[in-house]
Amino acid sequence: MKLHLTSQLSNRGLMIVAAIVISFFVAPPLVVLHAQPDLNFQRERGRIMLKTIKDDLKKNYYDSTFRGMDVEARFKTADEKMKTAESVGQIFGIIAQVLLDLDDSHTFFLPPGRSNQTDYGWRMQAIGENCFINAVKPGSDAESKGLKVGDQVLMVNGYQPTRANLSTINYLFNTLRPQPSLVMELKNPDGQTRRLEIKAKIRAGKLVKDLTSTMDYNDLMREAEDDDRLSRPRHVVVGDNLLIFKMPDFSISESAVDDMIGKARKYPSLILDLRGNPGGYVKTLEWMMGYFTELENLKIADLKGRKEMKPMKARLHKGQQFKGKLVVLVDSESGSAAEIFARVIQLEKRGIIIGDRSAGAVMRSRRYSHESGTDTVVFFGASITDADVIMADGKSLERVGLIPDELMLPKALDMAAGRDTVLAFAAKLLGEELTPEKAGTFFPIEWKK
Repeated sequence: MKLHLTSQLSNRGLMIVAAIVISFFVAPPLVVLHAQPDLNFQRERGRIMLKTIKDDLKKNYYDSTFRGMDVEARFKTADEKMKTAESVGQIFGIIAQVLLDLDDSHTFFLPPGRSNQTDYGWRMQAIGENCFINAVKPGSDAESKGLKVGDQVLMVNGYQPTRANLSTINYLFNTLRPQPSLVMELKNPDGQTRRLEIKAKIRAGKLVKDLTSTMDYNDLMREAEDDDRLSRPRHVVVGDNLLIFKMPDFSISESAVDDMIGKARKYPSLILDLRGNPGGYVKTLEWMMGYFTELENLKIADLKGRKEMKPMKARLHKGQQFKGKLVVLVDSESGSAAEIFARVIQLEKRGIIIGDRSAGAVMRSRRYSHESGTDTVVFFGASITDADVIMADGKSLERVGLIPDELMLPKALDMAAGRDTVLAFAAKLLGEELTPEKAGTFFPIEWKK
């Protein structure tokens, strides 16, 4: 069983957006439809899922007080709601809401897989406290309707996305209940507002039977959000002295980390771009950290749970470290292992951190997989936090995030023009001239063909 430090449901503001889940899944529809023939069966199956997840939570959650939640009362209320649920979507929403109420970034419901894939053709990202379009897929309905990178997203299906609730909205629309279309209210970089209804592309495929045993939640969300996007480590050399390395996540192998650092040692300066990096595996974090310290047994963080746990420590690579100048880039999507790595670099004064405040989704979790049914088996599960992560300064990044040494946010006009001002600024700090226009061409989104 792998240990995960993967940012997904940012917990800042989950209580604020709880009403979204309730209204989206639990409130009765305005028009009463005839119940599905097997709805009673689905309700009973949902109650079994609910009880199973309650058992997982009670046995394994890191905080024996469950952050003040009365677990028995809360799950009993959910069970009563389950008896009158009007759809499978509501059933999943009821289960998801119980775990959302914990206000924990790493504890969430893993619903059964879907045979159809929903591709919205765009993505949005929090920059500062607001949300902006940061990718539009070529050939999508979003592109044909005029959706542009740099557009500020004011509303999605009636909900106002903010930094605090964005990951929860993504979870709802991408994982729990994908929609055939989304109505968006937007403001372009010039300040003009408009309203678009953007259709999703629904692709029929084979049912993914078990989303929980072969992939972590990072993989699940990438499957839901970025099915047509490639995600791989990439690098660019600038001048004679600077290597820029784009690391998409911490789920890469130790040999891939070795290869990355082997390239970096050939240059006196390194920019490690962790923007958009949601985290990954503990072992990858420990392995990589060992290339940026000369200390034996450098403690990355303490783990606080129900029982005593060994701290996370860097796995020192004597004589193989990168000893040059280092800049680390982060943004609102840099989570968990990514923001822990950046914080250690900051605390050890090993490099400079530039960008936006990180996700503040820093816990350690385990994945629990289950199945229900005999003739027709469905697979489901939950990610359960088993430890809080306490940094060397005695503080947790959960709900807080990492504050960069240089807080620098991209502007909507620069996004629209494809300029990467943050990367260009970082290069200048290391003595290399790099225009924002050129920097913006280095790591374009790669779509699957």
